[in-house]
Amino acid sequence: MMYPFMTLEDKTEVVHSETYDNNGVETVKVYFEKPIYGGFCSAECYLPSYQWKNIEGFSPNEIQNFQEYLESVAHIIIRLAREGGFDNAANF
Repeated sequence: MMYPFMTLEDKTEVVHSETYDNNGVETVKVYFEKPIYGGFCSAECYLPSYQWKNIEGFSPNEIQNFQEYLESVAHIIIRLAREGGFDNAANF
């Protein structure tokens, strides 16, 4: 299941998964999607390794900006992923 996190100023939606075990490492998938004429730009980043995959339509500069953004909020996303998103987060 994916949980909404934020809509950025340029209409990019940021959502995240629940935490899951990836070879003994607690992992969270963060998905970025922005509507464009005729479709979407999208990308996936896996925390805590910051491994990017399946980048479609975003420029290297945009990915760098997303990287910097994630570095500032990763701790929040990981906590929310453990608790089932904003709606289920206790005392956030």
